[in-house]
Amino acid sequence: MAQKQRQKKSNTHYVTIKGTKEGLILHLDDTCSFDQLLEELETKLIHPGTEDSSESPKITVKVKVGKRYLNETQEEILRNIIYQKKNLIVDMIESDVITREEAEFMKKENEITSVSRMIRSGQILKVQGDLLLVGDVNPGGTVAATGNIFVMGTLKGNVHAGCEGRKSAVVAASVLNPTLIRIADQFINDEENEQAYSGECAYLDEEDNTIKFDRMHILHQIRPGLNRL
Repeated sequence: MAQKQRQKKSNTHYVTIKGTKEGLILHLDDTCSFDQLLEELETKLIHPGTEDSSESPKITVKVKVGKRYLNETQEEILRNIIYQKKNLIVDMIESDVITREEAEFMKKENEITSVSRMIRSGQILKVQGDLLLVGDVNPGGTVAATGNIFVMGTLKGNVHAGCEGRKSAVVAASVLNPTLIRIADQFINDEENEQAYSGECAYLDEEDNTIKFDRMHILHQIRPGLNRL
């Protein structure tokens, strides 16, 4: 019985190599120890030979470690072992595990911050994730969010949705007449806009990368994900 278990263990493959058009993919078992993983990597990748591999074309490698968490030192060890095969270069290391900081950031990005107040001239309100403001934004006031911005009131000041680059962000208000509107890296101000703002919402059109205005009811068509609200 013990002999069969040892044989089964010796036949276990912790490293699976698959070739693609872009290069190689290394699937690394996430149930074995890190030392077992390194031992098999050494066996499969390090083959001394007489050819000068410096002349060989470089092959990119994507490493998938599943549900295994790797610290910076362990990642560096993996990269070094793979790099010893001179024509292999690690493009990226993918893990299904995220850090607590990453989880907290993702949670905040998907949260809605609700604020009930008036934003007066000179005041700035900025949040991570979506903003629901119950109140007006006066000229000279500014509201910004990394996600969407919804104003239950009159928006006459400055607004910046997707302020860290999220192009899918939208702006919606009971009365939408901003001095300056930004979505991600695109903007329009009331002086440059030849036509008056029309509609209750604004979004970034994916085709021409410009800000468009429309009625509130079209939001669920262009941004189906908003249904979670």
